[in-house]
Amino acid sequence: MRDKVMERWSTYEPFHVALGEKKVADVVITNHAISRFNDRIAKSDTPTEDIASFMWDSLKQDRIISYYRKEEDVYLIDEDVVVVAEFAELPGEFDLAGNPLHKMIVVTFLGKMSETIELRDLKSYYSWLRHSRRMTLIKNSRKRK
Repeated sequence: MRDKVMERWSTYEPFHVALGEKKVADVVITNHAISRFNDRIAKSDTPTEDIASFMWDSLKQDRIISYYRKEEDVYLIDEDVVVVAEFAELPGEFDLAGNPLHKMIVVTFLGKMSETIELRDLKSYYSWLRHSRRMTLIKNSRKRK
């Protein structure tokens, strides 16, 4: 993404974009994230390049914010799309000040808060999921006996 030529002659996109403490220089989309994006966000088959371009544009336009104030793994795009991302340092890549650059690995798209109300409070949603799965496992183990 970082060497994509812009419309004007001999100009390039910024080398990195700041997201909190991280300086993102590359975006990687996992296969799981691609399938979740197609199922929950676009509702159609979207090429990987378009998803990466969407993420890169969202980063450049400062449309991505952290979901929780102190945790850096869940993000909101346009205060609607919930994304889980991890960061890894790019080996041998540094900004002008000598700080390491990172690649943003998009793990999954959880969905849109406007469509899935449960995403408004992720902690209670995940605890509900764990509880319901545990109860299902307990029920199934009772049936086997």
